[in-house]
Amino acid sequence: MKVIANNKKARHEYFIDEVYEAGLVLTGTEIKSIRNGKVSIKEAYAKIIDGEVLILGMNISPYEQGNRFNVDPLRPRKLLLHRREINKLIGKMKIGGVTLIPLRIYLNDRGRAKIEIAVARGKKLYDKRDSIAKRDTERKMQRAMKKQV
Repeated sequence: MKVIANNKKARHEYFIDEVYEAGLVLTGTEIKSIRNGKVSIKEAYAKIIDGEVLILGMNISPYEQGNRFNVDPLRPRKLLLHRREINKLIGKMKIGGVTLIPLRIYLNDRGRAKIEIAVARGKKLYDKRDSIAKRDTERKMQRAMKKQV
């Protein structure tokens, strides 16, 4: 498994409830561009429209040798999920206060592009401060343990 793009801000900005793996519907030049690492998921999010999960805001740069076969870099792309997973996501989205965000894009063993999407709830400013404080105390404890050994 080769990780192509990682959304580092996602775990800082959101509480992650569930993670799903989905396939992507791409054109030939898009997959070539992804294999070259020319993809960004920082501003991306997923939405359920007409019973289909679409990812919006994901930027796949045009392939350099693609000429007329290149498509719009910001076009909505369909995600491939099982029907029961989509129904579960629809139920979660009806609750409110949750969003679907991509965590990472990677190539699996067979060369297929996969994306991890998460059902996430937004953090408040004080939650972010708590997360930073916990991380700092864990680092201090690790350093102290390392010095003792």
